[in-house]
Amino acid sequence: MAYIDYYKVLGVDKNASENDIKKAYRKLARKYHPDLNPGNKEAEKKFKEINEANEVLSNPENRKKYDQYGEHWKHADEIEKQKAQQRQYQNAYGTNAEGFDFSGFGGFGGSGYDETDFSDFFQSMFGGGFSQRTSGKRNIKFKGQDIQARLQLSLKDVYTTQKHTINVNGKKIRINIPAGVKDGQTIRIKGMGGKGINGGPNGDLYITFSIIDEPKFKRVGNDLYTQTDIDLTTAVLGGDVMVNTMNGKVKLKVKPGTQCGTKVRLKGKGFPIYKQEGKYGDLYVTFNVKIPENVSGKQKELFEQLAKIK
Repeated sequence: MAYIDYYKVLGVDKNASENDIKKAYRKLARKYHPDLNPGNKEAEKKFKEINEANEVLSNPENRKKYDQYGEHWKHADEIEKQKAQQRQYQNAYGTNAEGFDFSGFGGFGGSGYDETDFSDFFQSMFGGGFSQRTSGKRNIKFKGQDIQARLQLSLKDVYTTQKHTINVNGKKIRINIPAGVKDGQTIRIKGMGGKGINGGPNGDLYITFSIIDEPKFKRVGNDLYTQTDIDLTTAVLGGDVMVNTMNGKVKLKVKPGTQCGTKVRLKGKGFPIYKQEGKYGDLYVTFNVKIPENVSGKQKELFEQLAKIK
């Protein structure tokens, strides 16, 4: 697996705060979003790299593993689990029992340890040699390997509860994703990981979500933010304007004398709250007053009269 500097991908320092990482990701995600760069393969590639970097660095646990293990961060749990199983094995059969020395696996950053070494290591742990050494002795039950997976969805995808099919190690798994799942959130599906050893329980499947904002909406917690244009006449005299929400358009009243940048709140029109059926955040709408660029002679005359009255 080639090493990718996720900090460099997002353009942040290694000591960057969670907020700095979030801001950098949102800025780049909007810049390289496929909807804004149709047919641009380079932007599409960059967009995938940005999401991969955000998946790791926005999750404190994943970031800690990445800082310790580098490109091998996804295997951190497996290595730690094998260390624990080795200790369990030695406790059962004595410290002199035939086994493996884990002292050299303190970290992978810059160690030159590659994927082949990693495969050989697990083959030695679970290959035929392991079963031969334990034959004739009481079997120890080991939990199967936990599996980490990532699922990228749009904001619209998680606005309602939906079923999705994911492919994990060649096996199709159909899961029900509750509305309101957040970017970077990880859910556990019990028993859907690796098969248990010696009759032990199966491992679990952990799915981390990467949620992409819609071009017209920005999500902050359970609230949504959007902008809408109004013409100068409506801003001055007041009126009605149709505003986009995640589930359709609504009519919004504009007060006379509305200034550019005015923000109004639509209660309960935001994002569904995770696992709280029927509850939603709020939608905040910012008005952009559009100044006419090309005015007719009559319109110019009326503006001049208005200026004199003022």
